[in-house]
Amino acid sequence: MIITIVCSVIASSGFWAYITKYMDRKDVKTEMIIGLGHDRIIYLGLCYIERGWITQDEYENLNDYLYKPYAKMGANGSAKRVMQEVDKLPIRKT
Repeated sequence: MIITIVCSVIASSGFWAYITKYMDRKDVKTEMIIGLGHDRIIYLGLCYIERGWITQDEYENLNDYLYKPYAKMGANGSAKRVMQEVDKLPIRKT
């Protein structure tokens, strides 16, 4: 009976160590994706702001495919501020 208890404890702690490590790895991947999204939103947004206008396709790409998913993952203030400025830009047809 003692052997069964010891084996259960060892197996359990090993299992939980694996689960914890897996969850940490997932968190690091999520952080990397958020970081890459942030970098791209800031870079493109500032390029469009400096240019002074944006096309409809550029806006949809930036807003729908980058900013909205980024915001759902936990956006911070700087990307939101850049998007607020991009929203003020005139849209030019290409």
